[in-house]
Amino acid sequence: MNSIMAASSNRIMLGPLVAAIDQGTSSTRFLVFNAKTAELLSHHQVEIKQSFPKEGWVEEDPKEILQSVYECMDRTCEKLTQLNIDISNIKAIGVTNQRETTLVWDKETGEPLYNAIVWLDLRTQSTVERLINKTPGKNKNHLKHKTGLPISTYFSAVKLRWLMDNVEKVHEAVLSHTAMFGTVDSWLIWCLTGGKKGGVHCTDVTNASRTMLFNIHTMDWDPELCTYFDIPMEILPKVRSSSEIYGLMKSGPLTGVPISGCLGDQSAALVGQMCFKDGQAKNTYGTGCFLLKNVGTKPVMSDHGLLTTVAYKLGRDKPAYYALEGSVAIAGAVVRWLKDNLGIIQTSTELEKLAADVGTSYGCYFVPAFSGLYAPYWEPSARGIICGLTQFTNRSHLAFAALEAVCFQTREILDAMNLDSGINLSQLQVDGGMTSNRLLMQLQADILCIPVVKPSMPETTALGAAMAAGAAEGVSVWSLNPEDLTEVTSEKFEPQINPEESELRYARWKKAVQRAMNWETTEPVNNGNEETSIFSSVPLGFYILGSMFMLIGAKYIAAGQK
Repeated sequence: MNSIMAASSNRIMLGPLVAAIDQGTSSTRFLVFNAKTAELLSHHQVEIKQSFPKEGWVEEDPKEILQSVYECMDRTCEKLTQLNIDISNIKAIGVTNQRETTLVWDKETGEPLYNAIVWLDLRTQSTVERLINKTPGKNKNHLKHKTGLPISTYFSAVKLRWLMDNVEKVHEAVLSHTAMFGTVDSWLIWCLTGGKKGGVHCTDVTNASRTMLFNIHTMDWDPELCTYFDIPMEILPKVRSSSEIYGLMKSGPLTGVPISGCLGDQSAALVGQMCFKDGQAKNTYGTGCFLLKNVGTKPVMSDHGLLTTVAYKLGRDKPAYYALEGSVAIAGAVVRWLKDNLGIIQTSTELEKLAADVGTSYGCYFVPAFSGLYAPYWEPSARGIICGLTQFTNRSHLAFAALEAVCFQTREILDAMNLDSGINLSQLQVDGGMTSNRLLMQLQADILCIPVVKPSMPETTALGAAMAAGAAEGVSVWSLNPEDLTEVTSEKFEPQINPEESELRYARWKKAVQRAMNWETTEPVNNGNEETSIFSSVPLGFYILGSMFMLIGAKYIAAGQK
């Protein structure tokens, strides 16, 4: 009994705590860390529903997102109280979020004017093609010198342009000067700091750098870019650093606690992995897959299909650091697809067991280009493809091919990063939900031919947001001095196959990627007289011609048998 009492009193004396809101594509979490030891004390998670109103469209409900944050906060605070931890010790809250996802709401009513258009969404493909066709030489990198980004469906500006063009409520709110635009971080901070009653409309440099409206050199919204997309600057949030007090919580159990950290999820993971030195890199396996490499205080432009993005700016007077980024749209999302769409697994853990049962894809390759291909190709017309099938192929081989696809896509962006920097990474630091799949981690080491290092505490994204919040001026409960940073324990996966086999499998993957290219186009095809021909669809044309030949062949065979 005395030992239990002692444990309880130890818990009470933990010192300052820092919380993080981690709002991802598929779930929301609220996590509380000890600011001195970086220990995760408690957390709660709520799944987020995605809706797919049309092919290629992906939306989420902004109110559901906000409600999930409140629910996670309440449940975590209850859990801490049960552990006899005083929630008044929570000194700051950080926010980290799915990037690029685009929202517009009315500042007078506080109501969203449409669903959040998720970063994966493809509805803007025709807008992107039109914009690229307008540029000199039809160059998708026309704005890259300012933004670090290609013109793509991925980023917020084209999603915002679509909302202004296609949603009457948004159009009217822009005209009546009541519209507010923001990525998920802006929506959450505005709501949590008061909403229509004085909420703070802001974003941080990392999220702003993913909109295509932000100049990564001047570190502010760019009037020329806003004119290019015809977006009024008055609807944009104020850009702040990633570590400063933005405002105070206005309701719930943590009323009065400052929100003082904000980082896009991939930047937060870079901070949480403590990649503060030029050349350090991490790969996060979530809905998508994102490899970021710190390149220091000067932006580096890629010649190999990578993005240049703001990594972090940890204080108003601190320098901005930049990163090269390789973005893959579909990683964990392929597991969800196998579960929800094909029904070949019931849980994500089942995928590892299925794949381990066979230990090979048996020549089956799966390119999950559901939202086109991101880095290093930036090809929105690509679509998913499974090839190399035989009568022997079964669902276990497909499960293995799905895991390999995540690893091959990471290899492609790692190769691009090595080419851009001229220095090969000697090991890869990893984090994210999929890293609990040990087979995936071993496959990754085998396909990269370098060790993969996984921290024992996988919540590095939330940790990064908590670090930024705790280190903010006016909070100062978390030191980011190198000598004060906690040493992270980790597990290392060494390559176990010979490089020749790895290269052979990778070469076949590249072949499969080429098969997935140029599948879908928004350009109408006509046969010269403006009427669409049934043969303008290549697969349909082959099907019809094949059917005709089969019928003719069958007729001759039947005639020969009479």
